[in-house]
Amino acid sequence: MNLTKLQTFLTLSDCLNFTEAADLLYCSQPAVSMQIQSLERDLGFPLFDRIGKKLYLTTYGEHFKPYAEQIINLFHSSKEHIKQLDNLSAGTLSYGASNFVGVYLLPAILSMFTKKFPGIKINMNITSSSHLLDMLEASKVEFLVLSDRIPIDEVRFQSKTFYQDELVLIVNNQHPLAQKESCTLDDLVDETLIFKPNKSATRVYLEGKFNEYGISFPHFMEISNLEAIKQGVIHGLGVSIVSRFAISQDVKHGLLVEIPITGVEFLRGIRYVFHRGKHLSPAAQQFITLLDERNERAYENKLPTF
Repeated sequence: MNLTKLQTFLTLSDCLNFTEAADLLYCSQPAVSMQIQSLERDLGFPLFDRIGKKLYLTTYGEHFKPYAEQIINLFHSSKEHIKQLDNLSAGTLSYGASNFVGVYLLPAILSMFTKKFPGIKINMNITSSSHLLDMLEASKVEFLVLSDRIPIDEVRFQSKTFYQDELVLIVNNQHPLAQKESCTLDDLVDETLIFKPNKSATRVYLEGKFNEYGISFPHFMEISNLEAIKQGVIHGLGVSIVSRFAISQDVKHGLLVEIPITGVEFLRGIRYVFHRGKHLSPAAQQFITLLDERNERAYENKLPTF
C-alpha cells in the first residue's frame, strides 16, 4: 500500500465519479481504476459498489475512510513538524476552535504569536464542536480549543483547562433592570431569555444550573449566533446570559448593561485538547505555551485573563 492509492481513494470517495477524480488527480480514468483495484487487493475487501451508473462507498469503504484520512494527514503533519525543527521561520499552525473561543479569546494570542513567529501560516478552523472533534479524530488539526462543557473521550484525548470564563446577565440600556445594581433569578422569570439552540454546550450548562436553583424560564428565544444574540438584546428582544469577555466592548460603549445576579455564578472552563501521545509541532507547542503563560501572568498580577 502507498500514499498515492490512499489519496486516490479519498478523492474518489468524495466525488464518487471516476472522471471527476481523474481530473482532480491530474491522471487518466484507467489510472484511477487501477489504483482503487490495487488498494482493494491490498486490503482484501471492496471499497466501492457500482449500482447502475452510480458509484457508492461500501460499508467497508465508509469505515476505512477515516483511517485513510488519518494516515494522509499524519504524513503531512510529520513533514510539517520536521520543517519546523530547526526554527520557526516557516510552517503552518493548524488547529480548531469553537465559535466563542475563536472569535473572542484567541485573536489576542494570535497577535502575540504572529509577532513572535511571522513566518508561520495560521489555519484556525472555527466550527461546531461535533465537527471539531471529527477533525481532531482525523488529524486534520493538531489540537482544539473549546469549552470544558463539551464532552471528550478522556482515554484518547489529553486536555488542560487554561481559562475560566464567566457568563453574565446582559440587558439593553433601556431595560428596567439596567437601573439596578443587581437582581435575582426570580426577577428574570417573566423575561424572554435568548438562548443558543438546545444542543449547544452553553445551553445545556445554563439549563443545568437553572435546575440546580429550581427555576425555569417559560419565555425564551433561540438564536444560534452569539453576535446575533447580543444584537437581539440591544434591540429589546429579550435578555441573555453570555460570556463577560464577549460583551466587554458593548458594555464599554453603553450598548449593553451587565447585571450581577445575587447568589449565582456561572463559570465554565476553556481548554485545549489533543491526542494522547501525539507529538505536537514546535509551532503548536509555542502557541499552547502562550496560552498558559498569558493566563499565568494575568493570575499573578490579578488582571483579567486575555
